[in-house]
Amino acid sequence: MTDRLSRIARGWDQAADGYEAYFVPRFAPWVATAVEALEDVPDGPILVPCCGTFPEAELLLERFPGRELAGIDLSAGMVDRARERLGQRVTVVQGDANILDARWTGACAAVVSAFGLQQLPDPEAAIRSWTDALKPGGRLSVVYWPEITEDDGPFAVVARAIGERSDYSWEDRLLDGLDAVVERDEFVTHPMTHPDAATYFDTSNHGGSMRALALARGDDYIAQLREKYLEQAPAGEWTHHPRARLIVVRKPLSRAEAVPPTS
Repeated sequence: MTDRLSRIARGWDQAADGYEAYFVPRFAPWVATAVEALEDVPDGPILVPCCGTFPEAELLLERFPGRELAGIDLSAGMVDRARERLGQRVTVVQGDANILDARWTGACAAVVSAFGLQQLPDPEAAIRSWTDALKPGGRLSVVYWPEITEDDGPFAVVARAIGERSDYSWEDRLLDGLDAVVERDEFVTHPMTHPDAATYFDTSNHGGSMRALALARGDDYIAQLREKYLEQAPAGEWTHHPRARLIVVRKPLSRAEAVPPTS
């Protein structure tokens, strides 16, 4: 495991409880969008890479009763929370979802993932691996945060305070050469509300994706970042409308059916 993956895993281990309490309810509309996009899938198991605390599970169990349902996540803390909540209704394993185990190849009726893709070290390889897991006629539904989620709002203000951009060059290549029919590729926006700017920042630090940044750079850096962020943030309750990218692809029934996506 690389240092980066180790740091991400430790970050989410520490963030698991806060993430479940604060962010899972706020991300729920996009998770529902990802699950609802799975239509006319064949028989077979449904796989959820980067499942976190597995908020997709209840929706999938209701929509596809009787299906085998499995989740994979790098964080042991996230896996533990998922198992505690879901019991024996699903299978949850700790592992790297970037490249799936060969046992999943061509085996899945559907693969669905919400907000994990952008955190992986090689999103292009991941989406190819997830597509390879589909059986003919199977569907992949992915929701992730793109490079630009909003012009304003706490996501944007934090990004400006950090002043550095992650490498998102992979976004433009994400669907290149994918052995699948692209059925949807669009942005989905829902409102999200926070009690105030400080609550969002502090919860992101202790119960969100910023935990890995804190582990990498230390508490002093986070304290300075918080000060810069609050200088730019509004007072009081804060509602914003971030956009996520939704991609739905279908594994073709025959190779001739695959249509390369247009750029």
